[in-house]
Amino acid sequence: MTSRRAIVLFNLGAPDSLEAVRPFLFNLFNDKAIFRLPQPFRSWLAAFVAKRRAPTAIEIYRHLGGGSPLLPNTDAQATALHRALGGGGDIRVFIAMRYWHPFTTQTVAEVQAWGPDEIILLPLYPQYSTTTTASSLAAWHESARFLRLKTPTKAVCCYPTEPGFVSAVADLIGPALDQAKPFGSPRLLLSAHGLPEKVVKGGDPYQFQCEQTAAAIVARLEIPYLDWQVCYQSRVGPLKWIGPSTEEAIRQAAHDKRPVVVAPIAFVSEHSETLVEIEIEYRKLAADVGLPYFARVPTVGVASSFIAGLAGLVKRAASIPDSTGCVCISAAGGRICPPSCTSCPLI
Repeated sequence: MTSRRAIVLFNLGAPDSLEAVRPFLFNLFNDKAIFRLPQPFRSWLAAFVAKRRAPTAIEIYRHLGGGSPLLPNTDAQATALHRALGGGGDIRVFIAMRYWHPFTTQTVAEVQAWGPDEIILLPLYPQYSTTTTASSLAAWHESARFLRLKTPTKAVCCYPTEPGFVSAVADLIGPALDQAKPFGSPRLLLSAHGLPEKVVKGGDPYQFQCEQTAAAIVARLEIPYLDWQVCYQSRVGPLKWIGPSTEEAIRQAAHDKRPVVVAPIAFVSEHSETLVEIEIEYRKLAADVGLPYFARVPTVGVASSFIAGLAGLVKRAASIPDSTGCVCISAAGGRICPPSCTSCPLI
């Protein structure tokens, strides 16, 4: 008898209408992985911040036609992954969003109703962080316990240097660099979502893994003397964040009179951080500071090498012996983080 395998893609989720923006923001900031306060203080602060940030966020989503394309993008990735895994009826790919529909509890119920023999959890965050992958895994396990889902479960924790992912990003960067060359020697900015510095100092592996991703992409490009750097975007609040910021990097490139290509390395789907923050806000900044050339590289989306890489991760996870708990692996099969990354889930 053929076993039934459920693959669950994790993503943050995003508002699908302007009316959804404020409740989405509340859900985001009410996550204890984001605001590390006890209740009820966390919910009070989340409500305050959501109310304060909603008008600005609503304008951002107006640029996207009133809602984020994140869920349609993720649907397309789920369809492509199912096809890459053979497209049979014994495999089904589900989506679990952290802060908006389809919520994790809803997806757990759908998986339970389908009745798989095995579940593989696959985050669409290549780099592990306590604020993304760990939060999504915690939400899944909480909902699974509540609904008494006891199916053997395995999780991929990270894949910052997975060859298919790296190749997909590099293949998109190459033509963009070629188009920038008539304007001078281009500078490649490999941009990732930022984190407060104290989170990283507390042992979060995210920055280390972003740097590993960037180095792998540059190695894959095989461009001698390429001018490149890692930078971080989307800073929120008064805390000190890891840097340099993408905005600072653009200003420095303008000072150096270098054309710039910005490539997202922690996002695999288009959403507000790529289509508005990079494409609109940073492009305007580039014009304001006199940058000779600016280009944004798209996310990997359903690039064949990326989807093949995800399929390989699923197969690798499936090959691990069953466990009554949740087995967690990296793309490398074991721990890749240094000892200082105490939040790494792999011992």
